[in-house]
Amino acid sequence: MRLYDTAKGTIVPFEPGEIVTMYTCGITPYDSAHLGHAATYLVYDVLQRRLRDLGHQTQCVRNITDIDEPLFEKARETGMDWQALGDREVEHFSKTMEALNLIPAFSEPRATESIPDVLGFIGMVLDGGHAYEAGGSVYFDVESWPAFGEVSHLSPQEMLTIAAERGGNVDDPNKRNPLDFVLWQPSQPDEPAWQSLWGNGRPGWHIECSALAMRELGTTIDLHGGGTDLIFPHHECESAQSQAATGEPFVRHWMHVGMVCMDGEKMSKSLGNLVFVRDLLEEWEASAVRLCVLAHHYRDSWEWNDALMPAAAERLQSWRKGNGAETVLDKVRACLDEDLDTPKALTIIDEAVKRGERVTQSAELLGVVL
Repeated sequence: MRLYDTAKGTIVPFEPGEIVTMYTCGITPYDSAHLGHAATYLVYDVLQRRLRDLGHQTQCVRNITDIDEPLFEKARETGMDWQALGDREVEHFSKTMEALNLIPAFSEPRATESIPDVLGFIGMVLDGGHAYEAGGSVYFDVESWPAFGEVSHLSPQEMLTIAAERGGNVDDPNKRNPLDFVLWQPSQPDEPAWQSLWGNGRPGWHIECSALAMRELGTTIDLHGGGTDLIFPHHECESAQSQAATGEPFVRHWMHVGMVCMDGEKMSKSLGNLVFVRDLLEEWEASAVRLCVLAHHYRDSWEWNDALMPAAAERLQSWRKGNGAETVLDKVRACLDEDLDTPKALTIIDEAVKRGERVTQSAELLGVVL
């Protein structure tokens, strides 16, 4: 199998051991899952299916970020308790992923369960000289880590621009460098707080994933991923703090999924340009939603339009008509082994169907139920 590695900037062999450890960044549970979420998790689902088909075991951890500003902001807006809101949305998300026929996560830990791990992790980073205390917070010192930027390959100015757009608070006067990022911070009066050596507060966003990934999967992970919007700052910061804490490689292979767009912008709750999966599933079969997503290469961003689902449903029905011998399974496998080329795999299956062939096993490899 060959996959594109974000940090290396090219397609490289992916050669894990018998057990493949994977970590995919999960949801912040303050609203329903949209098609962008589904596209990301479906990609890693197909990857797991092919790896298992090759004889590997897969352990894919998908966290729940239930300590984060968007959740607290939504709780304030709605008047709901933040934990109750999070629990409700996690339940909705789980039902949606189950309906889409996703392989169940190896584990799905919550950030609220990570506090002891986070506290120990921060201590390791401080002891290594890669963090400092200021203004009641603890910050990672990017100047102490020359490899900062090795995942995203962005210039400092590009990093500053993106950090400012994504809540990085580059103007924080307590920072030595505007790109320094929070490991621990004081909580607002209506936010949860935990005791620490640095005062009552809560973890920063990035450190939650590092702590959970290492707790669940160990110091070095075979593959880590999420949407391309997480490359910086989230995954860049994760990589730096994790390696600073342990002195070991954090991720062997970085894999990122392109954005699903609508009206020329990526789907996001802030813009409100969303297609919710629950709404699609009320009208269309889950396998049709899969085919809609898999018709696009995972690294490409693509634009949603209303013609996509009828075309996917038509394709699904055509696949169900084949009744001869199945001959294309190995060709489909070869497509997935070359950077998870699902569009080419779908085309090969379409051609087999036109010849009257059965495609049940090939569809199953993609998680499509005929």
